[in-house]
Amino acid sequence: MITKYFTKVVVKFNPFGKEAKSARLLLSAIPPAQRLTGTSIQNKLLTAASTESPIVKITFKDKTEMEADPTKMTFKELGNYFDRHSRKLGLKESIESQ
Repeated sequence: MITKYFTKVVVKFNPFGKEAKSARLLLSAIPPAQRLTGTSIQNKLLTAASTESPIVKITFKDKTEMEADPTKMTFKELGNYFDRHSRKLGLKESIESQ
């Protein structure tokens, strides 16, 4: 997963729900060095009685926000979903640097 262009990551999930694996893997895919250099990470654990729904919300460097439901997607699908925009930013960055 391309995390280079993330500025903010918000993850809400029930640790005992089926979405927990995808959400935890996504959080662990963000390198520790990136966590220290400006990527804001917020996570919230939901209880079984919580009325909030599980969500993964990513804000990119170009201020684009993307949301996904971790109960309906595997980690690989989440990675592909967010990588689409990361690839666009990478292409734009490479064009501007030439």
